[in-house]
Amino acid sequence: MEMPEDVVADVRRRLHRVAGQVEAIERMLVEGRECRDVVTQISAATKALEQVGFRIVTAGLTFCVQHPDDAAAEGYPLEEVQRMFMKLA
Repeated sequence: MEMPEDVVADVRRRLHRVAGQVEAIERMLVEGRECRDVVTQISAATKALEQVGFRIVTAGLTFCVQHPDDAAAEGYPLEEVQRMFMKLA
């Protein structure tokens, strides 16, 4: 299933932000920053990455609801998208 361009742009922007957070975590470790600060940043990066997954699944779910036959033909019946959602939940 091909994702709409606006979804791809949004996901790429979010991933770029997550990459920056991960780089910041690495710097914090090198700098010997406090454990609680590092864990806070790890938590923020994890939540941001989860949001990326939810954004992708939401796009798939929207496509499945609007075009159920096309989605099934492409290997994404509604049940499959629901399973993908549950992996993130």
